[in-house]
Amino acid sequence: MKKILLLATGGTIASIQTEQGLVPSTTAKEILSYIPEAREICDLHVQQIFNVDSTNIQPEHWTAIAHEIQKAYTKFDAFLVTHGTDTMAYTASALSYLIQNSSKPIILTGAQRPISAPITDATKNLMDSLRFALKPNVKGVYVVFDGKAIVGTRARKIRSKSYNAFDSINYPIAAFIDEKRIVQYVETEKETCTPTFYNHLNPKVFVLKLIPGMEPAILQYISEHYDAIIIESYGVGGIPFHDNRNFFQELEAMTKKGKIIVIATQVMLEGSDAEVYEVGFKAINQYNVLQAYDMTVESASVKLMWILGKTNDFESVKQAFYTKINHDILNIE
Repeated sequence: MKKILLLATGGTIASIQTEQGLVPSTTAKEILSYIPEAREICDLHVQQIFNVDSTNIQPEHWTAIAHEIQKAYTKFDAFLVTHGTDTMAYTASALSYLIQNSSKPIILTGAQRPISAPITDATKNLMDSLRFALKPNVKGVYVVFDGKAIVGTRARKIRSKSYNAFDSINYPIAAFIDEKRIVQYVETEKETCTPTFYNHLNPKVFVLKLIPGMEPAILQYISEHYDAIIIESYGVGGIPFHDNRNFFQELEAMTKKGKIIVIATQVMLEGSDAEVYEVGFKAINQYNVLQAYDMTVESASVKLMWILGKTNDFESVKQAFYTKINHDILNIE
C-alpha cells in the first residue's frame, strides 16, 4: 500500500464559521477524520505546516511547503497539499518551479465549502486527489478539483463560488476523475526522474493591468521598487505610445536600469503574440521586453520570481523564461 503525506496549510477546506466570517481552524488530523475510506486505499499520514487563509499566502509559504516535501521526499510515494482556492494556482506554479522533475505526484486540492459543512465538495476533492495520486506513472505537480486534474502551471481559478472553480488555461485537462474511474489525457513519461529542489525566490515582481488613460509615469515607481514587471495588455499584446501617454520612454528607462519587462494579455485564452501589431513589435524589438505567450499570468509571475532568485541578467532571464517547465509554455521557435 502506497504511503501518502497530506500537508495541511489552511484555506476554506479547513475553515469554521465565526462572527467575523470563515477562519481556518480545522487541523490536518481532523480533516483526515472526514475521509475514513482513505485508509482503505493508501497509508495516509498528515502534517500541519500552517493554517491560514490563502489570501495570506506569501512566497515564504511556498518555499516552506517545498522544504517539507523535500525533507519527506524519500519516505513517501506521493504528496497531497490542502490549500485555499484563492491563491492555489500561484502555489501550484511555485511548487512546479521549486520542485522540478519529480517522479512522484504532488497534488494540490481544497474546497469551496468547509469540510465540516453539511454540504461540501471537500471530501470528493480529497478522495479524487488520492485516487489520482495512486495512479501509476502520475508525476509532477497538479491541481485536482471538481473531478479534474490540471497541470500545476496551467491552473486558474475562474469561478469564485461554484464547485467547478478551476480550469486549465491554454492546455488540455490532464485527467478526468469519476470516483475510481480516471481518464488520463496528458500522459507522463515513464522513466524515473531525479528531482531538483530550489529554495529561493525573489518576490519583487509586479503585475500591472493596463487600462486606457493610465499614465506611463507609473512605471517609474514600479521600477524603483521591483525587479520585474508583467504588463497585462490588450488582445495579443502591445504597449501604448500615442500622444502624451507614451510608455516607450519608460520602457527605455527600465531597460537601462536592467529591469525585466514581460508583455502578457488580459484575455484568458490563446495567449499573447505581441509582434503582430506595431504597438507590440516596437516594444519587443527596441527594448528588453519578453512576452508570456500562452503562459498564465500566475505561472509567469512566479517563474520570474524563481529566475530572479538566481540571476537578473537579461539574456539569462530570457533563456530561462522561455524554457518549458512542467508544460508551462509551448515550444518557442
